[in-house]
Amino acid sequence: MIVQPSNPFPTAATTFKYPASSAAQATKTVKDSDTATISKAAQAAFAATQNSASSASASAANSVDAKLAEIKSKDGMSRTAEEMNYVLAHDTKFAAIRDKINENNGLGTLTAEEVDYAQKAGGLVNSFANLSPAEKDLYDKAVASGNKDAAVGISQIALIRMMGHTAGGANGAAYDPINTEITAANIERYFSHSIVDPSGKAQSQFQALIQFLESNQTTRS
Repeated sequence: MIVQPSNPFPTAATTFKYPASSAAQATKTVKDSDTATISKAAQAAFAATQNSASSASASAANSVDAKLAEIKSKDGMSRTAEEMNYVLAHDTKFAAIRDKINENNGLGTLTAEEVDYAQKAGGLVNSFANLSPAEKDLYDKAVASGNKDAAVGISQIALIRMMGHTAGGANGAAYDPINTEITAANIERYFSHSIVDPSGKAQSQFQALIQFLESNQTTRS
């Protein structure tokens, strides 16, 4: 066979075909019926080189993973600017989520899984840990439908639940946000009163969520 340039490392079974112009020289060193093969020592040396390169690559990856795990064990306030930059440089998923946020002008476009991952990787308050699987599905449905305000409304409820088991509702009434279901009625009576926002943006997002819930309830009916 003729060795092609795409095969720079021939195997022991590779046969070299000499060009006609060097046939005489070839006859002096190798008979026509013989084949030139790589020695076992050469094979072993090449294999050792490959194994060494693989080991070095694996070691470097393990080192990066270990450093990322160390940094992510800290909350955002405990991380240095260098550590935050390290996470962005080496955690490709986190960097991609950050870029997605920037490209889409804020939250409301990320999936629940992406928000949860970004909160953990970025050392932020992991509010999405307060949402049930069904509530995360509801959030994803709002995002998929393009209803950013409704999605942010759910995010606000997840944040309210960080207050624990006691929060303020309508007319000063107290309620347990962690164990209060996300329904249109509960948003009106409880959740919407737990955030004070003079701009009115939070309330408009709660209203968008109420309408989204009522619309989905009508569709299911």
